[in-house]
Amino acid sequence: MARRSVLLIVAVLISLLGTAIIVLYVQGIDKRATEGQELVEVLSATEVIEVGDDVAAAQEAGKFEKKQVRREDVVEGALSSTSSISELVAIGTIYPGEQIIARKFGNLGDADGLVIPDDKLAVSVELTDSERVAGFVNPGSTVAIFVSADPVLYDASGGEVKLPQYTRLLLPSVEVVGVGTTSITSKTTKTDDGSETTEVPRTILTVAVTQEQAEKLVFADRNSDVSFALLSDESAVSDNPGVTATDVIPEAFRNVP
Repeated sequence: MARRSVLLIVAVLISLLGTAIIVLYVQGIDKRATEGQELVEVLSATEVIEVGDDVAAAQEAGKFEKKQVRREDVVEGALSSTSSISELVAIGTIYPGEQIIARKFGNLGDADGLVIPDDKLAVSVELTDSERVAGFVNPGSTVAIFVSADPVLYDASGGEVKLPQYTRLLLPSVEVVGVGTTSITSKTTKTDDGSETTEVPRTILTVAVTQEQAEKLVFADRNSDVSFALLSDESAVSDNPGVTATDVIPEAFRNVP
């Protein structure tokens, strides 16, 4: 009888231990599943904060608010209060909904400078309105950069070898850190009656890129046409071979040997 009681007690203990292990395992799964989903409080802008705006004045005007975001959506360096920047001014334009980060604030003398990430370079390109998404690209925007080229190679004797025209993705995602003023330039196009000159507005846009990206962008800007595509949080961009004329108008090349 005593032996049966001992066995029963052992069985109950084993059952309880197994249940505890299962509970701990399930809790671990839940914790991993919710990791990054935890809500944290960050400071964000409610209105546009212009370069040179005083933090204290902006706060008094109600241009800051606290909001909760998922931990995985918190921007690196995001602040939860203005205590560490209360005596500073904005050195870059901040837009409604943008999380407040310390590196966009500094002394008044810094306001004319660009806010460039520590590991990046600032490179500028001059684009027409259509090449910069009709003016919707602003500092803080994220863009993909495309290149359209009509490449020519030279053989050993100096002869030209023309390659197919193409358009393809150059850089999948870069941050715009500055937008300059718009100027008017003249563009001459050939027509059946000769040539025609039109005025085209062009704007200088500055992006933060790595050295490798800078080399690609500078080369593309000097030797081809560059276009920006504005990205949203849900935009999907992938690197691929791009397109040529045969992809756009295949019927024109069906009988070409």
